[in-house]
Amino acid sequence: MQLKPINQQVVAVVGASSGIGRVTALEFAKRGAKVLVSSRSESKLKSLVEEIRSFGGEATYFVADVQVFEQVKAIADKTVEVYGRLDTWVHLPAISLFALFDEVTPEEFERIIDVNLMGQVYGAMAALLHLKREGRGALIHLSSIEGRRALPYQSAYSAAKHGIEGFVDALRVELAHEKIPISVTSVKPAVINTPFWNNARTKLGVKPAGIPPYYDPRLVADAILYAAEHPTRDFLVGDAARALDLLQRVSPALADSLLLLIGFNLQRSDEPKSVDAPNNFYQPVAEEDRIDGDFSNQVIPSITDWLDKNPLLQWGAIAGTFALALLAAQAFTTNER
Repeated sequence: MQLKPINQQVVAVVGASSGIGRVTALEFAKRGAKVLVSSRSESKLKSLVEEIRSFGGEATYFVADVQVFEQVKAIADKTVEVYGRLDTWVHLPAISLFALFDEVTPEEFERIIDVNLMGQVYGAMAALLHLKREGRGALIHLSSIEGRRALPYQSAYSAAKHGIEGFVDALRVELAHEKIPISVTSVKPAVINTPFWNNARTKLGVKPAGIPPYYDPRLVADAILYAAEHPTRDFLVGDAARALDLLQRVSPALADSLLLLIGFNLQRSDEPKSVDAPNNFYQPVAEEDRIDGDFSNQVIPSITDWLDKNPLLQWGAIAGTFALALLAAQAFTTNER
């Protein structure tokens, strides 16, 4: 499967108004892609397009709500109308509610599923019509490590992310069966320092926080741009995501114990916030068009992301670790004798 170089691509970035989506759109444009950006907020999209055009990039915006299939389809159609085709579809929008499950109303749970899961499904449905016509391309879905391991206070969000993993797994195999060269990638970040925590609806009485460490949103953008050129099945972003994924695979019960220990207190900041405080659950938060959130002092680098983008070095590291372990075992056996 061959994907075009980014400087030859037309890319739709859905959920581009702030955070990961905004920096992803900027990076695609800086690399020479023609970009259509979409979200619910026209003012944020206008400022993003102006920023892209200020450094000579090509961009157009389209206001849409991913909860409505016809609006999502219109994003894809607008991309083709303006730029003639679609090569890569990046789908990022998500809303969140931090609360114990028994404090979540049926309407709130349903809305999170509609936006976070059905929005992703609608995106794939809309984009595939054009990608199949083009004969190749990439579907890139922003999931989360919560698609592998659910967290307390986030039952609906975690359920939606698990749903994304299920539908992209099925879609990927169906496309392979039909011999259609479209790459389907699930990007699963750890905790990322974006305005997500400011935008979330909360019933905790305080502003929610992520379980540290935090990672730079540009790290996720790098993973998305990598997947746009290199067919990639899954991309976990952040060393902590890989560690939690491994723990969940080895011992879900041990992961439960860890989250019992740290999963509640660490998701509560010291900043009071009421359920009626501004949040993006139903409407965009007008002032939140930033890329970075409020936790920059807790951001750390990630080593394993670099290895994932350099497969030969990754396998070399694995082989080296295995060889060292074998030598250690042999030395231990010799000493025992």
